[in-house]
Amino acid sequence: MDDQIETGSGDEHGELGDAEYAEFMEIAALEGFDPEDVEGAIDEAGHGPLPVVAIVGRPNVGKSTLVNRIIGRREAVVEDRPGVTRDRVTYEAEWAGRRFKVVDTGGWEQDVLGIDASVAAQAEFAMDAADAAIFVVDATVGATDTDSAVVRLLRKAGKPVVLCANKVDGQSGEADATALWSLGLGEPHPVSSLHGRGTGDMLDAVLEVLPDAPRQTFGEAVGGPRRIALVGRPNVGKSSLLNQLAGQERVVVSEIAGTTRDPVDELIELGGTTWKFIDTAGIRRRVHMQEGADYYASLRTAAAVEKAEVAIILIDTSESISVQDQRIITMAVDAGRALVIAYNKWDTLDEERRYYLEREIDSELAQVAWAPRVNVSARTGRHMEKLVPAIETALAGWETRVSTGRLNAFLGELVAGHPHPIRGGKQPRILFGTQAGTRPPRFVLFASGFIEAGYRRFIERRLREEFGFEGTPIHISVRVREKRGRKK
Repeated sequence: MDDQIETGSGDEHGELGDAEYAEFMEIAALEGFDPEDVEGAIDEAGHGPLPVVAIVGRPNVGKSTLVNRIIGRREAVVEDRPGVTRDRVTYEAEWAGRRFKVVDTGGWEQDVLGIDASVAAQAEFAMDAADAAIFVVDATVGATDTDSAVVRLLRKAGKPVVLCANKVDGQSGEADATALWSLGLGEPHPVSSLHGRGTGDMLDAVLEVLPDAPRQTFGEAVGGPRRIALVGRPNVGKSSLLNQLAGQERVVVSEIAGTTRDPVDELIELGGTTWKFIDTAGIRRRVHMQEGADYYASLRTAAAVEKAEVAIILIDTSESISVQDQRIITMAVDAGRALVIAYNKWDTLDEERRYYLEREIDSELAQVAWAPRVNVSARTGRHMEKLVPAIETALAGWETRVSTGRLNAFLGELVAGHPHPIRGGKQPRILFGTQAGTRPPRFVLFASGFIEAGYRRFIERRLREEFGFEGTPIHISVRVREKRGRKK
């Protein structure tokens, strides 16, 4: 079986070679699938990391409303009051056939730091991982001093910027938008994110400057170190763990949440290999700034995860597994990164706490039971030597590819032994499939009818049992064969 599982190098057919692609298209034709639909499914499933667009600007200019408009659903919180906690800051979007990620920095203002500092911190964290930015300005107010400060930050980042003149609800507001040429960012695009006016033209401009894929090569360059994000909620010991791995005090921990500080990626040698740790340490929680700290932690976590190949999720075992722990894990899984879970402060646990912790892990983190687990102590250095094997295992799973022939043999056995339940007098079947991409493994399956979510989870579980895929999320998309004669 070893020769059936490999690390593929991408080409125009996802990660299928020419011969494998031709054979696959023959199968698709025999099963009655439209060739264009099959090619589109492979292209979609075979995409690499998506480019990232950051939405930046001062408070109350309509950033979250614009995010909802771009992604086509009301998901980003648009309340004006500060301190609104949100589950997510990154979303997938599509425009004119191109897919990309959006980072939303709207909806929160930290009065303790002052508007200028809080806006700068938000923009800095978002731009850290972005390939381009949409800078949102309220055209009815005009350019403010805060807007000018953000412009300076955007220029320093050196990434393409599209200027969105928001709240232009009609022809009368066009002149307000024109005045924003003064910011020196080029043409202002008049938009009403609330009503959708002008958003299409603005997104066309974004696609013109957006690279096809992120700049990072994910370690493919000769000698390039693999990139690891060390993430977790505030106060779980990220700084201590990073310093323990480095063997010295490299990370200064600020007691003020959200302070603007250039994140420094740490090069650390472990197990004879140099790794690049993406810094997310340095955010601490104060009681009167709790919601703000969580928000900034989410932004910085999102930026770190987007830049990394592996996410090490650090969990404080002295406390119950929290909703925030689960959110961070979900963020890494949704981003498609390899995953290692490190349980910190393990040396401080008594027998009773261990007993209940194991049950918390079984119930609260069952969805990532495939992730390698390491019990560590950032304070004493306990079991640090186990981190590298766990990282290597996760990376190997993340880059594994199963050949189309082996996959279809597996699917044939699976369907014969455990067919899909009959629904409405019909029994949908998985007809054939292929693994179109890696990093993470992405499968596209072709079926005779709708495949229920429970059966998809069953397929994923059996894929893991058969081929491993330890330490990596698996993406499975299903295309249903249209009835013959429906297409003209």
